[in-house]
Amino acid sequence: MIKNGDKALYEYCEKFDKAKLTSLEVSEEEFEEAFQAVDDEFLSIIEEAADNIREYHRHQVREGFEIRKENGIVLGQKVTPLEKVGLYVPGGTAAYPSTVLMDSIPAKIAGCGEIVITTPPGADGKINPVILAAARIAGVDRIFKMGGAQAVAALAYGTETVPRVDKIVGPGNAFVAEAKRQVFGKVSIDMIAGPSEILVVADSTCEAAFVAADLLSQAEHDKMASAVLVTDSYEFAEAVQDEIEKQLAELPRQEIARTSIDNNGKIIVADDLMLAIDVANEIAPEHLELCMDNPFDYLDKVKHAGSIFMGKNCPEALGDYFAGPNHTLPTSGTARFSSPLSVDDFVKKSQYTYYTRDALCQVADKIAYFADKEGLDAHGRSAQIRFRDREEN
Repeated sequence: MIKNGDKALYEYCEKFDKAKLTSLEVSEEEFEEAFQAVDDEFLSIIEEAADNIREYHRHQVREGFEIRKENGIVLGQKVTPLEKVGLYVPGGTAAYPSTVLMDSIPAKIAGCGEIVITTPPGADGKINPVILAAARIAGVDRIFKMGGAQAVAALAYGTETVPRVDKIVGPGNAFVAEAKRQVFGKVSIDMIAGPSEILVVADSTCEAAFVAADLLSQAEHDKMASAVLVTDSYEFAEAVQDEIEKQLAELPRQEIARTSIDNNGKIIVADDLMLAIDVANEIAPEHLELCMDNPFDYLDKVKHAGSIFMGKNCPEALGDYFAGPNHTLPTSGTARFSSPLSVDDFVKKSQYTYYTRDALCQVADKIAYFADKEGLDAHGRSAQIRFRDREEN
């Protein structure tokens, strides 16, 4: 039962985001203002990135299937889009239009009936214009000004204004992650996202400066982020270490990246690149770079990774923003058993079965025999009762 609904959302927004709202939902006028506020060059880049993401994810669309047998049996599977999905987009002091694109475009391609975004407003009660612009380009239906655990709760249970959804996806802080964990079962969720991770497998032919920059691209996310290099060269390991120190001094987010590197950064020297791949499989990183001239020689050896970046000209940031594959990825070793966000996350599958009377007659006794072995007599009788006339005769 919902007790306070919209009233609680207004109160929490004022308490945590310091914004006193008069409306929870972004208006059409606010969308129009956002497009005017975002420069044309960035709008063009967002549109190009969106096109790349659409092109990639269209290949993930699944079709149902049907098997028809000679005796009249029909077996099949139908694929149905989720009716309502909620996308959580971090906001407030930062803006992530890339998350808007990555989470909403697969849902749009899947054919979801309504796509809803929640994102925290700034103290002025407004959503960052780049978020609104990306949402409009991606085809999002509605956006609500709310963040934190309360936004997850609103999506899971619904309020007077916020629709109850079938699934909640998207990254967030520890409170958002815990809220998603608690509402799972009431709604579906994508995953419990942990801190960002990168693991680079590189040989001595790589540029140390490039590898160091790739490691720092994840270290700057937050202090809990993890950046790991595995190489077959001790000299290269030292060169990358020196480059990390040099580049750290130039980063605007130096404090965050420094803490990440000091607490969670590692450089591992393996005897050869095959052993380096074994290390990567053991860690099962969110992002894996195969930074070498012949990455496709090693691709089949990779068993556990969220997203794999191939070669020396493929920094992880390419995947964050532009290439097309999704950037919402399994973390904390869960790449051992889970996958990147995809069109599959926004559909459900139903199976169907049709038997003719004659077809059922041929297997009714077998069903009853099977059911008897499980001690479930009513199961067997439900098949056999349709042929009582056979027994009577």
